[in-house]
Amino acid sequence: MKAVIKHIVAHTYKPLLVKYLSKTRQYRYGDIRLEIPPQVFHPGFFFSTQLLLQYITGLSLAGKRFLELGAGSGLISIHAAKNGATVTASDINTEAITQLKKNSIANNTALVIFHADLFTGIPEQVFDIIAINPPYYKKQPHTPIDHAWYCGENGEYFTGLFEQLPNYINDKSEVIMVCCDGCDMAMIRKIAADNGFELRTMLAKQNLLEKNFIFKIERTT
Repeated sequence: MKAVIKHIVAHTYKPLLVKYLSKTRQYRYGDIRLEIPPQVFHPGFFFSTQLLLQYITGLSLAGKRFLELGAGSGLISIHAAKNGATVTASDINTEAITQLKKNSIANNTALVIFHADLFTGIPEQVFDIIAINPPYYKKQPHTPIDHAWYCGENGEYFTGLFEQLPNYINDKSEVIMVCCDGCDMAMIRKIAADNGFELRTMLAKQNLLEKNFIFKIERTT
């Protein structure tokens, strides 16, 4: 049945969604209003962002140093800022950076914004909370929007993530990452383990197409 549903979605819903997202769209989540150009990941149509935001909403954010790594349109970063966090938002996509600045101003929030490839481009510092909605499909990214979806043929994104992460956390930091069952979890767990980390499942939710997981990234050494 799941295969049938995926087939239907691939041939009906997905083409309509691609057409809809080919233009700049307005999106509202609670009191947050975003403008999202086609070159930037739209959080409203993908369950991973909603699940990550749901989990972060349950955290104590006031006074925390918060980093959203790969912030896209800024939904999670703006939510964290509105709830009292000191927020740094980054993205590799220059169009996303431009829109992050506009959306931050439109929502009366102060974000520290960096154009960065993973942590490269972000000054070394310790964050209390790091939120990550990574690209997790194994394919080489070629366009700016590709970086929201593809982690490289051999998971190069995750290699960089786990190699650089120790420079931005301490023993009290919470690192939260969302993934789905369509990605190579064995590969991701191995890369994490090779760099002294493990993934602890905090939340799992199934929808019609996939199962999504919230992981807490923790040191093993």
